[in-house]
Amino acid sequence: MALTPGGTRVTQWQDRQAIGDMHERRVAAALRARGWTVQPCGQGTYPPAVREALRRTRSALRHFPDLIAARGADLITIDAKDRMPSTDTDRYAVSADTVTAGLFFTAAHAPTPLYYVFGDLKVLTPAEVVHYTAHALRHRSGAFHLVRTEQAHCFDDVFGSAGAAAAA
Repeated sequence: MALTPGGTRVTQWQDRQAIGDMHERRVAAALRARGWTVQPCGQGTYPPAVREALRRTRSALRHFPDLIAARGADLITIDAKDRMPSTDTDRYAVSADTVTAGLFFTAAHAPTPLYYVFGDLKVLTPAEVVHYTAHALRHRSGAFHLVRTEQAHCFDDVFGSAGAAAAA
């Protein structure tokens, strides 16, 4: 466990949360630059007591998307996925529980898509994660799907380019 400069203890979860919050803001800004209206949702919008209770459960609500966005008649959801700086590899690691919840979310809320947006602003859907890992390397614990980064889509290909939104 680390300490902040003021002597406050910082847990690994707090480190991950801070990195995740920064990444969510970055993804939201990138979407806004492409003409999307973005609203936070999911755990980050809940009061601390609810977030703490969710941390202690296996409920799929733990994996609710971080953002919802609209552009014209298009409606999308985003689960922003960044990684700790020490885990930079040529694969994305997405927890099996997250992917399962993402598949259920996608089915329950069709036709609204759910996208995972990674720290390098590449994009995959839960179904693509399963597809690309069905016959591929798996994390030895089975708790994560490991997807090669080259399998992901470019952010602009999925959500449009920032220049096109400004010209529209």
